[in-house]
Amino acid sequence: MAAIFNQSELPAILAANGVELQKLLTRERVPGTNLLLDRLKLLPGASVDIIIQPDSLAWFQMLSGAAEIRHVHGNEKLSDAHVALLPPGFRATLATQTGATLLYAEVPNATRFDSRLATNPPDFRVVDWTREPVLQSEHDARKRIYLVTPRLFGTKAIKGEMIIYPAGTTGANHHHEGAEHFMYFLRGRGTVYANEKPFPVHEGDVVYYPDRERHYLSASEGEEMAFAEFFAPGECATIWVDESKVCGWLPTGRDIHGAAPAREITAHSSKDVAIPLDV
Repeated sequence: MAAIFNQSELPAILAANGVELQKLLTRERVPGTNLLLDRLKLLPGASVDIIIQPDSLAWFQMLSGAAEIRHVHGNEKLSDAHVALLPPGFRATLATQTGATLLYAEVPNATRFDSRLATNPPDFRVVDWTREPVLQSEHDARKRIYLVTPRLFGTKAIKGEMIIYPAGTTGANHHHEGAEHFMYFLRGRGTVYANEKPFPVHEGDVVYYPDRERHYLSASEGEEMAFAEFFAPGECATIWVDESKVCGWLPTGRDIHGAAPAREITAHSSKDVAIPLDV
């Protein structure tokens, strides 16, 4: 059954000096989940150590502010345009001078989804999603930007994307087989449907769907809606209630700012798998 809640409903605990932690997805809240999700708020001048277990995989998406991640191979400056993959065994310190907020997610025992992680783990990597190519739905004006993919991050254990719904847009009813996933609503308002039951959503909401639960979304009139969603594992089938509404995604040749993107992605359909392995 879907779990739907807003981050404001959950208490923040002090995880480190100047670091507030909200546990969004836990096994207590969603029994049996393979996805753990936190929201971290670093106050100005704060820092937090990051330690990934040898069999786990993690990533984070910056939501606001600026930070720097310091690790054995160097330092990376981060803004709200960045998503970072944290491979098994990775250690670093995340620090900020001005304050930062981020989503932090982890897949414990990720090697069950990608056996290569045990012998050939991917490297730590930061991606600027605002430079990634924008794809557009063949049916309407919805847009997709990939955040975590096999080509970007070198693993099929997870996948992530950002979906933008123009005001009044509705997607098609479907379910996934072979993966669970969550959505985090970045802005706007709308309605999510879980097995055809409607639930209102807005900024800061988390929606968790287990494997095989039917779902679709609608954006409210007069307001664009955007959310990030992540799957574990990243490779799964998508089954559509109405096959005539299977969504194809077409390249626009532009990034979100309208400039030439950092790379190209060809057109593809969501008919057979939730994410093609070549993106």
